[in-house]
Amino acid sequence: MELKYIPKTSLKPWLEKVREGGKQIYAPVAENGKTSFKRVKSVDEISMEHVQTAQSAKGIAFPRTEKLFSYAKQQGDVALQDYDPGSLPNTLVFGLHPCDAAAFKPLSGIFNWDTGDKPFNERMQRVVMVSLSCSKCDPFCFCTSVGGSPGSAEGSDILLTAVGSDGYLVEVATDKGKALTEPHAALFEAPPDVNREELLARVPAKFSVDEVERKIAGAFESDVWKKQSARCIGCGACAFVCPACACFDIQENARGAAAGDRIRCWDSCGFSLFTLHTSGHNPRETQSWRWRQRLLHKFCYMPRRLAARGCTGCGRCSRACPVDMNLAEHLSELEKLKT
Repeated sequence: MELKYIPKTSLKPWLEKVREGGKQIYAPVAENGKTSFKRVKSVDEISMEHVQTAQSAKGIAFPRTEKLFSYAKQQGDVALQDYDPGSLPNTLVFGLHPCDAAAFKPLSGIFNWDTGDKPFNERMQRVVMVSLSCSKCDPFCFCTSVGGSPGSAEGSDILLTAVGSDGYLVEVATDKGKALTEPHAALFEAPPDVNREELLARVPAKFSVDEVERKIAGAFESDVWKKQSARCIGCGACAFVCPACACFDIQENARGAAAGDRIRCWDSCGFSLFTLHTSGHNPRETQSWRWRQRLLHKFCYMPRRLAARGCTGCGRCSRACPVDMNLAEHLSELEKLKT
């Protein structure tokens, strides 16, 4: 880990030089009372005052909709136009918090646990992550309960931590990060002698994730799922804002009978149609079964198969839920189950 310091007056000039060097920049932008990741045309659009963006940054590598290939029928044959990685831009994702950066590990595990997913991997190769440590939090944040930290560099190529109002401690964690800083060395200074932990938000632990994972593995038949899901309306908001959810569907965008595109789009295991068979049978026919699947996937199946949890404690699911379901509270309840 290489340490540097960048004055606040040099931050935007640095980002502008990176943009002029050929990278498009996605960063938090505040509009109409909420902050979301968007491609910025000017670094002046970037917001750094939010606790959390409405959406995560996962759409950079796993877009909401994505064309996998196109086809055209020609005189009894089918011509395929495969996925073209050459069309993908080099991208700097700036200002994501550690909980978002850490989510790319479980996402990568999902998209590579058997056959590597070309679109996801090609996008990740072209992405550089410059994250921002959390200096503040809200009651929904629980990263420290799932092994994270408001100052974790996991998943980041560079991590910035605000030092007062004058500048940022810069932790360069990867070769990608070095390639962003070394050409602009004049904008950086020697790191100050500061206690980094004192600059971070205090996020209290709300439960023991090890205890949750121990209890949840034996709770398949528990009545807790009915209790927790009683308010759930199956809207899918929690999955769509989650930085680690990767459920998707494959759709056909046909142009008549002669041509079309194969499209991948976000989906959710909380939807009643997600596991509906053509026969009409649904192995997860009730909302409680679908809620059980969501939590078992994140805190049992993924840790066992991928050595990564499907939750980074960002709290978005609880902020976005229209019926006020709170994941941290539900996990605390699971921790207290008697086995």
